[in-house]
Amino acid sequence: MGVVGVLGERDLLVLMVFSGVFGASIVFANIAAGVKLVDFFGFVVPAGTIAYSITFPVTDIVDEVYGRRRAVYIVWAGLAAEISMLVLVGAEALLPALEPGMQADYLRIFTPQLRIVLASIMAYLVSQHHDVWAFWKWREITGGRYLWIRNNASTMVSQLLDSTIFILVAFYGLEPLDILLNMIFSMWLFKVLVAVLDTPFVYLGVILVRKYVLKPDLGI
Repeated sequence: MGVVGVLGERDLLVLMVFSGVFGASIVFANIAAGVKLVDFFGFVVPAGTIAYSITFPVTDIVDEVYGRRRAVYIVWAGLAAEISMLVLVGAEALLPALEPGMQADYLRIFTPQLRIVLASIMAYLVSQHHDVWAFWKWREITGGRYLWIRNNASTMVSQLLDSTIFILVAFYGLEPLDILLNMIFSMWLFKVLVAVLDTPFVYLGVILVRKYVLKPDLGI
């Protein structure tokens, strides 16, 4: 159960801020992935991987404080942001550019291939919903203790699902199987490292949110 049964104004503010961070991370990750690749200790991962990894501690904090149902709402808000971005990118592409080069740059950066977009959405839906479910399941198993176990156990498996689905749907048949497996492992390893590093921030986030929402309303 969350901090409160009925949401107050402070709770709504917290959830809106988390929704904003979550949506911005998802949108940026999709844009950056099509623009830049990053060399991570010899492994190649798309840019935006850090931004996407941020979404998992966000849902973990919301799940811990407000419960599974509201964490799922955050996930659906992120999907709405992703779909809205795609619609807006398409609409803006129809407007004539001042110079031809501007249109080419716009399309190169903002118009991903349909297969990659489909892969992103499929991986997103499966991994994010699994993360919310797994975090709550681990909470039942641990009796609400050991937040660090719940955070890392749910996120690491979810990240593996995300990396596997995205790479296979986006690139299967285009690259040899050994290359695909290398890409999956590279993305997953990078995300696992981020997940381990974000554990203190999950603890801090839960503490700060609980302190903030439990304070008496001072009219601010």
